[in-house]
Amino acid sequence: GRDCLACAQTGSGKTAAFVLPVLHVLAQDPYGIFCLVLTPTRELAYQIAEQFRVLGKPLGLKDCVVVGGLDMVSQALALARRPHVVVATPGRLADHLRSSSTFSLGKIQFLVLDEADRLLEQGSADFSADLELILGAVPARRQTLLFSATLTGTLCQLRALAANSPFCWEATAPVRTVEGLEQRYLLVPEALKDAYLVHLVQSFQDQHEDWAIIIFTKTCKDCQVLNMMLRRFSFPSVALHSMMKQKQRFAALAKFKSSIFKILIATDVAARGLDIPAVQVVINHNTPGLPKIYIHRVGRTARAGRKGMAITLVTQYDIHLVHAIEEEIKLQLPEFSVEEQLVLDILTQVNVTRRECEIVSGPG
Repeated sequence: GRDCLACAQTGSGKTAAFVLPVLHVLAQDPYGIFCLVLTPTRELAYQIAEQFRVLGKPLGLKDCVVVGGLDMVSQALALARRPHVVVATPGRLADHLRSSSTFSLGKIQFLVLDEADRLLEQGSADFSADLELILGAVPARRQTLLFSATLTGTLCQLRALAANSPFCWEATAPVRTVEGLEQRYLLVPEALKDAYLVHLVQSFQDQHEDWAIIIFTKTCKDCQVLNMMLRRFSFPSVALHSMMKQKQRFAALAKFKSSIFKILIATDVAARGLDIPAVQVVINHNTPGLPKIYIHRVGRTARAGRKGMAITLVTQYDIHLVHAIEEEIKLQLPEFSVEEQLVLDILTQVNVTRRECEIVSGPG
């Protein structure tokens, strides 16, 4: 019955750690909206709802996903039918609370914040106003559960949220990333970055046809251009970023999950929580500016005891960022060796193709 703050490595089963106890209590007395789960990204909301659905099937569990980018009217109707579990992104749920009185969160027993530190962070996607509204709509007597792989700077805020003598559980691990993950860096001149990327993808595909690869990029534009570029080199790639329509985002993810496409190029919208078992390699096209973003990105592989590899492309301007990451994960990254001549051989072709793709994709 106590509030709970849980921090554990990526891929260690945090979702099950809140889904199972919620279902256990729900089974005793199923009524109305019983549990609310908040999460920062739409894809993650669907993944969590799926877990509830699979595990709650014997109970006849009703769930409802409330995220942006999809039709509000059908969501409002689903909420009015009082599902047992609502999984939502804060912005869209707050919109529903402001505009409709057909449902109430006044009786929920559980409030779960998954990727809690991201929800409470002030910054680019600031959820604070929406969260305030939602917290005002849920009862004070409730159990609050906060989960993430990186519960760092926001702990004081988290503690304030979890009021009834919170139980804090941190998986004790000497390093912040999992053991089965081989982490390397590759020092590349800025001008050769894309050629190195194409070479890496080519060599992984040649050696292991069935490997799935996620490539993380800094911006939506980069993500778009790299996807076009890799496709011109006939790689089976698909993009995932926040400028895409929500239906396209789900379609892209479904195609990647079902191995129709072996390469997913994504911005950090996919860095948290997504569980795609087949991912063997994560390539960071840019060195993440924050160590915790790095931890979430590379955590997309080597999940649930499997092996995986993460390679970060580092330019001369990023060396300080790598040091910060090494300090945070308590590991020194070894270098990944590549025969430079092979990269130089494709350099012109890659640069010309990139330029063409940039022209096609337009400004922005």
